[in-house]
Order: sequence, then structure tokens, then C-alpha cells
Amino acid sequence: MQHPNVLGIVAFKVFPAQMGGQQYVVNFYDELAKHCKVVLCVSKNNGAIVDKPYEVLPFLFNHWNSLFNLFYLFKLNQIIKKKRIDIILLDHSYVGWMGIALRYFTKKKFIIKSANIEAQRFKDMQRIGWRLYDRYEGWVHRKADHSFFITEAEKHLAIQRWNLDPSKCGTIAYGTTTVKQPNVDQKQESRKAILQEHQLPANTKLFFFNGTLDYLPNTDALYIIVQELLNRLDQFNQPYKIFICGNRITADWEKLLLQKSQIIFKGYVEDINKYYQGTDCFICPVTLGTGIKTKIVEALAKGQQVISCKKSGIGFNQKLLGNQLQLIENYNWSAFAEAMMAIDTNTVSQTPDSFYAYFNWNNIVKESILSLH
Repeated sequence: MQHPNVLGIVAFKVFPAQMGGQQYVVNFYDELAKHCKVVLCVSKNNGAIVDKPYEVLPFLFNHWNSLFNLFYLFKLNQIIKKKRIDIILLDHSYVGWMGIALRYFTKKKFIIKSANIEAQRFKDMQRIGWRLYDRYEGWVHRKADHSFFITEAEKHLAIQRWNLDPSKCGTIAYGTTTVKQPNVDQKQESRKAILQEHQLPANTKLFFFNGTLDYLPNTDALYIIVQELLNRLDQFNQPYKIFICGNRITADWEKLLLQKSQIIFKGYVEDINKYYQGTDCFICPVTLGTGIKTKIVEALAKGQQVISCKKSGIGFNQKLLGNQLQLIENYNWSAFAEAMMAIDTNTVSQTPDSFYAYFNWNNIVKESILSLH
């Protein structure tokens, strides 16, 4: 079967891909380009674009100014003709109107890929105007030839919320490029290295949290760690440390984290694998936001045990993951702390092979966009 030529439109910054949402976009197109021709149009505020297996054209206005992309419709129309594009694929509903307009002019398929239901995220964050955006977002998805969502749960929610045709909806999960987790020896060596670096006793329980730290759901998680978890964990009278990594933290939050002896704040680190491999458990006390939590995907891919709120566990089949992913009732911080302290530092956990089959980018791409042509 001849695979389609795809024009991707990403009107926001994804290069370099540092945050989960950026990695979701870039890793998808990296894999897609192994199977078909891809041309990717991105916003002009992107950074250096190096060694990509597809043509990248950085000329669009970013999503906050996306209405100005009206002036680029003619240029995009010419690209579609010149590159013999079969499918117009948009990331994010902000620029959904562009896909509708381009389909009208070119008669090519318009597909939208959503990392989250944006109106729901706006509602959770108490943003004014979320109801208006909800109507627009639903309109875009109803007009699309096909809509992809990041989890089955979000797909079903969108179908009910916006009265979408189920036959025109699918999922493109957040994938991982990791195909094999560290072995037991690698994990144990990394743990020893962390203990020695910070002069910690061998029986110290090591927990890990990371993310973009000025993003409200992650900032809220920092608040929960400091205000809800530390006091509860201290009551167990067992040595522990919580390692926190991430960029874009505010000065006030950094100062507060550095004052807490139970927390080791590392900021942005180049080698994040050191903490995935060397800590005992990844924690995700996140109760805000929508979509799948990419940080949990990455942690599981590295063989990490994960303790998460149920809100953040959407998109994961807990039955397949067993004890590797423990889901705690939202806001039950006593149970969350108890689960953390029940972690056995002498047992090296392993993520089931079924996880890698489902969250492998190659499988995700083959089962999604390539089947539509």
C-alpha cells in the first residue's frame, strides 16, 4: 500500500523538545517519517531544528497569535500542491479553523490530533471563557475527517461531549522511544551512586518527581508535596528524600524547596535517566489537567514504580501494570504517603512487556494515521 504524504501543522514551539507535550509532537513525526513523506510547518519561534528526517518550515505565528495565520493560507495551499500532500494533520484545536479552510481549498483530508481536551483543561484551571472555547473545539472536531485523542477515556468523553461520529475518532497515545528498561544491576548501581553523592544511609527511600515547574498542574503538585505529604511522611520516622527535577521554576518556589531538608531540588538536569534508574519510586500527586501524564509514561518506560492520583492515571490499564502503577484516590494524601512508605527498597521493580507493546511509537503510528489512507 502506498502511504500518504502528510503536511503537519504545529503552530507552537516544539523544537527543542524538552517538555512532554513537545516530545509528543516531535516523536510522533519522527516515527511517522519512517513510513511516509512528511512536511512539517511550525511556528517561527522554534529553536534550532537539527537532523530531522522530514522538511521543517518555521514560518507560522504561534497559537496565541494564530488568527494571523490567515495570511499564510495561500502559502500553505501552495505547499500542499507542490509537495503533493494527501493529508493535512493539525496538532491542537487552536488552529483547527486552518484545517477546515485548507480542506475547502485543496479537497484534501483534514485530521486533528489533540494532546488533551483543551476546554476541560481550561475549566480545571478556572479560565474565563472555557465554555466558549468548548463550543469552538467541538465544532472543529465535528468538521474534521478524523479526530485523534491521546487516551481512550478522552476519546469517549469527546464523542459524548460534542456528539462526534465514533467511526471518525481514534487514539494516538503518548509513546516512548525506550524499548528496554534498565536491568537490575544498572538500577542498583544508579541507586548506590545517588546515595553516595548525597551521603545518605542505605535504607533511605528515594522518591522522584519532575516536570515543567511553572505549569499549573505541576506547581499544584509541588504545593501538595510541601503542604500535604512531607508532614505525613515524617510521621513514619523512616529516612527518605524526594528528588525534584525540572525547568522554569519561579524564584519563590526554588527558595522554598531548597529550605526543605526532605527535598533535594536538582533543577534542570541533562541526564534525567540517572534519577529514573536510581530512585525507588516516581510520584505523581497531580490532580489538575487533562490527557495522559507523559511523566508517568516515561517513568514506567524506565522500569520505575509509580504512585499516582487516580486523576493522573487516566490512560493506563492498571490490570496490565499490576503493582508497577499504584493509583490512590484523589486528595487522599494520607493513603498516598502510606503507599510511598510501603515501597520496598530491596526489591527492584520491572515494567511488564505489555506496556512497551502498547506505548511503542512504531505500533502507535502504524495503528493510527497510516490506516486512514
